[in-house]
Amino acid sequence: MHSLDDLRAGRLRGITRLNLKQGLTQFPEDIFDLADSLEVLDLSDNALSDLPDDLHRLSQLKVLFCSNNRFTHVPIGIGRCARLEAVGFKSNRITTLDAQALPASLRALILTDNALQALPEALGDCTQLQKLMLAGNRLRSLPASLARCQRLELLRIASNGLSELPDWLLQMPRLAWLAYADNPLPAGFVAPPGAAPCASVAWRDIELGHELGRGASGVIHRARCTFQQAPLAVKLYKGAITSDGSPLAEMSTYIAAGEHPQLVALAGRIDDHPQQLPALAMQLIPADWHNLGGPPSLDSCTRDRYPAERQLSLPALRQLASGIASVSAHLHARGISHGDLYAHNILCDSDGRCLLGDFGAASFHPPAPHPAGLALERLEVRAFGILLGELLARCEPPDADLQALARRCRQADVARRPLFSEVLTHLQQGSPARVTAQPAAQSTAMALD
Repeated sequence: MHSLDDLRAGRLRGITRLNLKQGLTQFPEDIFDLADSLEVLDLSDNALSDLPDDLHRLSQLKVLFCSNNRFTHVPIGIGRCARLEAVGFKSNRITTLDAQALPASLRALILTDNALQALPEALGDCTQLQKLMLAGNRLRSLPASLARCQRLELLRIASNGLSELPDWLLQMPRLAWLAYADNPLPAGFVAPPGAAPCASVAWRDIELGHELGRGASGVIHRARCTFQQAPLAVKLYKGAITSDGSPLAEMSTYIAAGEHPQLVALAGRIDDHPQQLPALAMQLIPADWHNLGGPPSLDSCTRDRYPAERQLSLPALRQLASGIASVSAHLHARGISHGDLYAHNILCDSDGRCLLGDFGAASFHPPAPHPAGLALERLEVRAFGILLGELLARCEPPDADLQALARRCRQADVARRPLFSEVLTHLQQGSPARVTAQPAAQSTAMALD
């Protein structure tokens, strides 16, 4: 965090990243003194409503974040920033996005939790666009020009007013991570009638312990329950829109997912929290398990990061890949797309045993043989192919068979990609180790968000 005093005194000259959170109501002109070096500008959590038209004077600017301010429009000065790649205006009051506000070099656009009713056709001219986050707006349709964004890989359109998923969207060659829950879509794309079966747990039977972790959709605590001896994890959901969509939509898809060895087991749903917070009780994860990877960075955009020392044996890789293919096939057979099939949402041990978590981007779809259901499954198969390729890069010796499988899963022609059942069969036929059930949780554990 930096200060205006340091900025005005010239003590920040030459820095590449500036983060100012001081209740600003106007853009400080002193920022232009950093024009020759500034690459990342974060003005989130202020009271700004506009930016100067000559913002392009920041000639090195690559990243601009202005979340939690008072903008009602995306400033058009942004569009003239020649090197600007990532723009974030989450949780403002934005109702309009002008074509002039779109920089030609844009790779990531984040407009989550605003009041947008339409997108400009010029969005299709952003040919470098990889990540587009629009959850929690008022969009009723997507511009057909978006189909020209052939590099688009991650799209968040949950919690809007969309009445259909256009056919062209499900055929985009690189799209791999899609969230569209909580829209007025046709039957089959929304939660099926009647709540999925889930045991009920009374709040009075829960004793919360220390916090295990927190994410965009809620907080997870270690807990004890009077009806069982083993400790549990309890997730208390927030009510606000997240980058992926509605926490309540996450909860409904997680419950509907049912049981599978590669899913964190549910103990029950808590409906009588004192503050009316939705909550789930679930198994604890052994403390020696770890996240397979880390979330994308500003530079990697849509790609996970891995510790330099992270290496996998070929048997462990096959075990892990088989587990993820198996749970993915299970979900799609139930009409659920995970939407966020990434290494950072997978917990595993050194032997390749694994659990898939974080249903924040999950959505319902009509199961096969519905054409849209098949297309959505093959869209997620591309995410699996990307994951498999990343794991193979960390495995010795290289495996030509798995490399070929990863390429099949990633191919641009969506219809030619295999389904998860085919992927699983391929993996198991070539693997001496089959997917096994997960071990019982130990006394110290980590919960999966």
